[in-house]
Amino acid sequence: MDLKHQCVKLNDGHFIPVLGFGTYAPQEVPKSEAEEATKLAIDAGFRHIDSAYLYENEDKVGQAIRSKIADGIVKREDIFYTSKLWVTFLRPELVRPALEKSLKKLQLDYVDLYIIHFPMALKPGEELLPKDEHGKLIFDTVDLCATWEALEKCKDAGLAKSIGVSNFNCRQLEMILNKPGLKYKPVCNQVECHPYLNQSKLLDFCKSKDIVLVAYSALGSHRDKKWVDQSSPILLDDPVLGALAKKHKRTPALIALRYQLQRGVVVLAKSYNEKRIKENMQVM
Repeated sequence: MDLKHQCVKLNDGHFIPVLGFGTYAPQEVPKSEAEEATKLAIDAGFRHIDSAYLYENEDKVGQAIRSKIADGIVKREDIFYTSKLWVTFLRPELVRPALEKSLKKLQLDYVDLYIIHFPMALKPGEELLPKDEHGKLIFDTVDLCATWEALEKCKDAGLAKSIGVSNFNCRQLEMILNKPGLKYKPVCNQVECHPYLNQSKLLDFCKSKDIVLVAYSALGSHRDKKWVDQSSPILLDDPVLGALAKKHKRTPALIALRYQLQRGVVVLAKSYNEKRIKENMQVM
């Protein structure tokens, strides 16, 4: 098998490329850059593209994918595209309309993977983060098992080839797995995962249930001032990673990505920088 496009088999029989391109960018990065970065990623050899309704860039990412298909660089079936169900759409009747919204932005007929973004619901409506007059988030009460049944219907309708979850802990996964009348198991659980947060217990649990762990923030935590202590150590400056990078004539980022692949984790590499996009592909 061509290592560049190495895949893992999911529990529903579909295959996911082990290295994915993450398209999330902070608010200050213009959305238009997502299109250029996704094109660069496909040119560099990435075939697994990860986005979400929340990122508000699916129109640009879809444009990039469709332009590479039009150029004859890839076929639709070569691309593994992931979208995520945002938490204001967790009520069962809102699930399919949310997926259809993403598909309309992408101008694609289906997504390869559709996952619940977080295991908590916020008040439905146009706002991504609905807040009350005190600036506190307004939550909603939704049975995630009912949400899951709505995802199963999206899979049956052919709108999503595979369905999974994100940011779930073992107990929340168990709740879905033990649901009476479960039709499809989640194929994956996408979580923050890197050498400073290695998720070893969750990884063992997922492996025991034939659920693939997908790592985001694999090069270290997204350092948002709102929730990350700015004095906490920076993963890529870690002396152990630095020493290994030197020994193997690689970069600390490549060591951090390779670490995940060697423990059976599907890993997302996020960069909008052309040089680093190409470099991340060298992990293979």
